[in-house]
Amino acid sequence: MPLDLLLALLLFAFVTSITPGPNNLMLLASGVNFGLRRTLPHILGVGIGFAVMVALVGLRLGQVLEAWPQAYTAMRVGSGHENALGVRSGRTEAEPAPPGGSACRAAA
Repeated sequence: MPLDLLLALLLFAFVTSITPGPNNLMLLASGVNFGLRRTLPHILGVGIGFAVMVALVGLRLGQVLEAWPQAYTAMRVGSGHENALGVRSGRTEAEPAPPGGSACRAAA
């Protein structure tokens, strides 16, 4: 990989890992609601998932998907399922706070 392309990839990876995108906003909400200890697996999952995504792009996953259209179809079906889970999760109502306290204290 040419050096200029590698530097562009590293800059992209750094910027997208620190900007307030959906993952960082989910982590913020999870940390506020459940505390650091219960949010730590979520933090690790986001970090590891991002690293895996960047590695797969670097290993030319696009060429693999072009060579095997079935893998591309399976990936699209899987992402559709993930989107459906996200919509379902977004439509659920929050549990009411217990009497005499906030939901944040109850979860801690």
